[in-house]
Amino acid sequence: MELTFVTFLIVCPMVFLASFVDAAAGGGGLISLPAYLLAGVPMHNAIATNKFSSATGTAISTIRLCRNRFVDWGLAFPCVSMALFGSYIGANLALRASDALLRYMLIPVLPVVCFYVLRKKELGEENVEIGRKKQWLICAASSLAVGCYDGFYGPGTGTFLLLLYTGAAKMDVRRASGNMKLANLSSNVMALVVFLFSGKIFLPLGVAASVFSIAGHYMGSGLVMKNGSKVVRPLILVVMVLLFVKILFDL
Repeated sequence: MELTFVTFLIVCPMVFLASFVDAAAGGGGLISLPAYLLAGVPMHNAIATNKFSSATGTAISTIRLCRNRFVDWGLAFPCVSMALFGSYIGANLALRASDALLRYMLIPVLPVVCFYVLRKKELGEENVEIGRKKQWLICAASSLAVGCYDGFYGPGTGTFLLLLYTGAAKMDVRRASGNMKLANLSSNVMALVVFLFSGKIFLPLGVAASVFSIAGHYMGSGLVMKNGSKVVRPLILVVMVLLFVKILFDL
């Protein structure tokens, strides 16, 4: 397709908004991917170019959270390695298969997730000790499953990781946010590599959107560092509702 000024005018501001939300609670793909499609970018090119701009922005928020000690480095290895492996599997499947089955599976899952978030007054504030080995295994399994989902489909990846890290692995919300960004960046990069070799990325549009993605992630990560779960919890609910509506609409 021919990239016009209107294409950039639609995509770039929406990518900024998506990145701001994504840095705080994940789920930015629910905003950015439809923006590419609205601008007339074909589906496979939209998914690939969206991964490009998303990965660059996620790198900025990840670096910022790491520098401000929001990462539990003892859990970084299972989060990153399993997210890479899962994303590689998912991205290769995405190039070969339909994602309809996975979308059907998410329909009963999303209302349960929303109910869980509504019942919890605070995310990751219980100070429950579950043992380091168990925490390590939960993070590894969660990162593998969600990494595969990210490579295959994508929207809501960061949100699912954050909920699993706080709910199952019992991490506090700030450390969970940092580790979520590490895992999310890893899965993004792996999927991006697969899509680069497939030749589906529109580089001029991806580079321009990346500038807006970096700005959105920088501002969103600053909001997390100041307000923690007070900001994350309502954003998670919004992301889950949007994802549920999008899946129903697509089906």
